Amino acid sequence: MAGDPDSPSGRHINIHFSPEIMAGVYANFANVSHSDYEFTVTFARVDHEVEEEEVPGVVVSRVNLSPRFMRELIDAMEDNYAKWQTREGIRNLPERGDQPPPPPGDTPTS
Repeated sequence: MAGDPDSPSGRHINIHFSPEIMAGVYANFANVSHSDYEFTVTFARVDHEVEEEEVPGVVVSRVNLSPRFMRELIDAMEDNYAKWQTREGIRNLPERGDQPPPPPGDTPTS
């Protein structure tokens, strides 16, 4: 991915942003669309607690990406998600003592 220290060129991207941008935005919904030339990812905050047929939401960001960058982003997200899953799996091991013991009579299955 861009700015990767393991990339052959060894280049580093130095990105600066304002405190407002650094704070980020919250999204709990995303929609991905594409054309022949680009992908568009629209992030929104949706109120899932509403019991109505039409769920209200507000777009918090929309990002257009080239197909090549979309592939790099997917790869980076898969890599980071796998690392997160591994860390969460280790955190939830019974040996760590983070989980309560299973109810009596329950035996773990493999």
